[in-house]
Amino acid sequence: MSETTPDGGVALGAAQPSDEGLTAAELAARHGLAVSGARPRLGAYVRGLWGRRHFVLAFSQAKLTAQYSQARLGQLWQVATPLLNAAVYYFIFGVILRASRGMTTDTYIPFLVIGVFVFTFTQSSVMAGVRAISGNLGLVRALHFPRAALPVSFALQQLQQLLFSMIVVFAVVIGFGSYPGPSWLLVVPVLALQFLFNTGLALIMARLGARTPDLAQLMPFVLRTWMYASGVMFSINGILAGRPEWFIRLMQVNPAAVYMDLVRFALVDGYGASHLPPHVWAVALFWAVAFFGGGFVFFWKAEERYGRG
Repeated sequence: MSETTPDGGVALGAAQPSDEGLTAAELAARHGLAVSGARPRLGAYVRGLWGRRHFVLAFSQAKLTAQYSQARLGQLWQVATPLLNAAVYYFIFGVILRASRGMTTDTYIPFLVIGVFVFTFTQSSVMAGVRAISGNLGLVRALHFPRAALPVSFALQQLQQLLFSMIVVFAVVIGFGSYPGPSWLLVVPVLALQFLFNTGLALIMARLGARTPDLAQLMPFVLRTWMYASGVMFSINGILAGRPEWFIRLMQVNPAAVYMDLVRFALVDGYGASHLPPHVWAVALFWAVAFFGGGFVFFWKAEERYGRG
């Protein structure tokens, strides 16, 4: 449009469109405003998470230190709790129910201890994931950062706790006659794959737990059922002898059973490849990649909803 200036000239200018009748979203778009806490693209989200890797590591270490700060024995409970559980399971399943069928005592006790420690790694990661968002709402609402940093840091905390506990596992295994050999190196890739699986599971549970806090009350029952179905206290091959082959294989490819049995195969001399399902490494890799990738995307999809409501 044009208008006449006081000196008789003509000034040119663009008409300013009216904001009247526009919705809030249309007004924001017109004036270049973005949604606070909007979900970034997946690539940008991954880069943002990687940029805060030092925070993830420091947060996991701080949580690990504080976990047993009120107990007199401190972090020794990281080892004492699974060992006490293993002792109880040995008395009930090894002595009373004789679930050690097909294994000598020197094989069964390391078998049981490894199962308890390795399953506890997954169990603790799941429970920490459930509370990762709902238990840290003050942090989520006060600071802007990729929310995936919280469940990832909790999974990393459980990995650090397991690595500390593996000293006791090694001592038990050696004490019952299985000595270090080349196969012990297999523990490294097994635990790396299990960590990816656990992290993906923690991410899934973090999103579900953020929406339904009561899930934290239900999960102990689910995890206990999973433990009994995963062969923590008994050999799946031995206890299911005579059952259909497809059913035995289905139980063996349970991800918790896969990672436990691979660690047992690596460390215990009397636990051979006959206890493992076919293509066990491919199965272990599949569970790790599927849950980590799927869990990360599943969590990222709800990024803008965490801490609200």
